[in-house]
Amino acid sequence: MAKTFVEGADSRAPKLSVGRVRWGICALLFFATTINYIDRQMISVLKPTLQAQYGWDETTYANIVFSFQLAYAIGYVVFGRLVDKLGARFGYSLAAFIWGVAAMAHAGANSAWHFMIARFALGIGESGNFPAGVKAVAEWFPKKERAFAVGIFNAGANIGAILTPLIAPFLVIWFGWRAAFLFTGAIVFVWLAFWWTIYRRPREKKNLSETELAYIEADPADAPGEVKWLPLLRHRQTWAYALGKFLIDPVWWFFLFWLPDFFSKQHGLDLKTFGPPLAAIYIISDIGSVGGGWLSSALIKRGWSVNAGRKTAMLVCALCVPPVMLAPGVDNVWAAVLLIGLATAAHQGFSANLYTLPSDLFPRKAVGAIIGIGGTLGAVGGMFMAKFTGWVLDATGSYMPMFVIAGSMYLIALVVIHLLVPRFEEARLAGADATT
Repeated sequence: MAKTFVEGADSRAPKLSVGRVRWGICALLFFATTINYIDRQMISVLKPTLQAQYGWDETTYANIVFSFQLAYAIGYVVFGRLVDKLGARFGYSLAAFIWGVAAMAHAGANSAWHFMIARFALGIGESGNFPAGVKAVAEWFPKKERAFAVGIFNAGANIGAILTPLIAPFLVIWFGWRAAFLFTGAIVFVWLAFWWTIYRRPREKKNLSETELAYIEADPADAPGEVKWLPLLRHRQTWAYALGKFLIDPVWWFFLFWLPDFFSKQHGLDLKTFGPPLAAIYIISDIGSVGGGWLSSALIKRGWSVNAGRKTAMLVCALCVPPVMLAPGVDNVWAAVLLIGLATAAHQGFSANLYTLPSDLFPRKAVGAIIGIGGTLGAVGGMFMAKFTGWVLDATGSYMPMFVIAGSMYLIALVVIHLLVPRFEEARLAGADATT
């Protein structure tokens, strides 16, 4: 039976006595996401090098990105379900093993088809990162801290994106591009050893205090029963999350896979020089990731409803994106960096709050499945974005249409979410939705 954590009259005291083991778990999730994005982004940083060696046009590169997105869409559904069945510890371990092997397999590629196969395998493995990470947050954090915790581990995406363009030139210059894939893929297995050794559910964690366990379990317990996946599609709460992902995830994929090429073609940068601009963009993004999660959590702690806190934070983030439409028209590279950095920071803040919706609107046992459904739609949107971007660049040579689309999506997404869930009400999973 879950214990109830009751704060005393002095709200300052519990902050010193609750414990911090849960934040150690959050740190593990942060490092996993960092490595995940290093392996994911390496192809985009090496695109000019590989394009020169193999003669790829934009459509060929788009097909390589598409293969990753296709696998990511499939894998998100699979891992969303597996994580609910196996738990975060086993589910995350399986995902990390697959993506580590796939990342290293890029080193043996000698054609676009080889890269497509390696990217497909990478997409399957990497798709487990966020279902397992959000599941772990739902297991280890009370509802009022989840957005902040998700914001912290989601910030690992930006750290990975910062490190990739900084370490890739060193690896390529000294050891060749194949070594870059081998080295970054091998790091996964170092993290995996720590995860397997350290992670347990709160009630299985020996060094967790009774006070911290009670704090983690302060929210009402879930109703008994096993969630069925398909009936979840009948709930508007599912579609609020899934359509939000469908609209905003392709924008992030666009930035992740095409920004190095944008700076190369628009501002004449190359492998040795686009590292600092890209690093600056993702450093700014980190501020948005943590800040967006912190803002909604702070508002909720001040007495705002979860509905008002989450949507206010998302609105602030959405209003920061439209200026990115100006980025293709500016001549100064650092002006473009600031415009794009503001948009990517806003994306991460918006995303940190969007990732908390499944745990806000569904019982814990359904979180992995909902994350899987949303991630699948997000990846499908990314597939369309990849193909469309390749077609636009081959046809026009201009990035302007893509930045206009990027600047529009977040306000549209927030309107869709609000229309579907004007008030945050937990979905009632009964009857056909669950078995007892």
